[in-house]
Amino acid sequence: MVMCQLSCQFLATPLQVGKSLPTSLHLPRFLKSESFPGASTGVLRCSTETEVSESRNRMFILGMGFVGQFFAQDLKNHGWVVSGTCTSAFKKKKLEERGFNIYLFDANEPELGVLNALKYSTHLLVSIPPVVGIGDPILQHDEFLKSRIMDGDLQWLCYLSSTSVYGNCGGELVDEDYPASPASESAKLRLAAEKGWSSLGSELGLSTQIFRLGGIYGPGRSAVDTIIKQGPLTEGQRKRISRQYTSRVHVADICQALKATIQIPSVGKIYNIVDDDPAPRAQVFAFARDLIEKKWPNHIKESVFPGSARKAEKRVSNARMKKELGVTLLHPTYRSGLQSIIDNMENPISK
Repeated sequence: MVMCQLSCQFLATPLQVGKSLPTSLHLPRFLKSESFPGASTGVLRCSTETEVSESRNRMFILGMGFVGQFFAQDLKNHGWVVSGTCTSAFKKKKLEERGFNIYLFDANEPELGVLNALKYSTHLLVSIPPVVGIGDPILQHDEFLKSRIMDGDLQWLCYLSSTSVYGNCGGELVDEDYPASPASESAKLRLAAEKGWSSLGSELGLSTQIFRLGGIYGPGRSAVDTIIKQGPLTEGQRKRISRQYTSRVHVADICQALKATIQIPSVGKIYNIVDDDPAPRAQVFAFARDLIEKKWPNHIKESVFPGSARKAEKRVSNARMKKELGVTLLHPTYRSGLQSIIDNMENPISK
């Protein structure tokens, strides 16, 4: 068994593995890479500061959306080189101004030349949702993708999926071993993409993980923001109104879990990435409204308050994430997450 020590801080280089492992042992690619020289103990350990200067990790993010940008900035702050894709020239310019290497990519009409950059990347985060009628826009070209990865530097792969793959479980507590039973077309495509990326990672010997994310929120994208903007609920928000339980997760905790999997290589593991409190949306919006009223009295003129819950859906367990990745949530409930968001907000009345 390969053990991992996590006593050091998250650094901008890969983990190390001892050379003394038996030559007859079949190791996945992420443990055979030249990026893992060193210790004679056969125990994974974090790199030293000297090694940081010798090798820089290079993350490629397919889909620089809300999670992708948050994670990219975190990595950049730790010295990583980050590249990624987006869908518009305007967004590309803004991201390049922040120091990222950005490529335009349209999932409906993919330019496969963009994937050439993967040859020089050490880590790959896939955050592009499947397209109805197409499926996963990258896996449609899996042979081309393999040819770009096979002889490159890639060691780590993570696909961002959704807890929607479980379907409606009647309020049961579901873990990663619970049978997936997606109801919507998009959820069915998510599950198919999970299997595709997991298979690809296994075939190429990469450290591969699938993240099933709850409803994502964070600065600029939360119940607090929705109420302050006094705009209509999004399609996703409207769909979740009727649920008695809604699993969610703060974007900062998604990044915590991603960094943990980089430190602890795995082969095809699935992780539910959610907080501890699958509260109904009405309860979350009521709390958000109270926070706004306390900080800026009389600011709310029109309510976007969701109606009452009607169906149970599911409660999602995060026990594996905590036990195997050692993640301690920054925001274990929506209360902590929304409080942190409003604490760092500028006065909306002055805008």
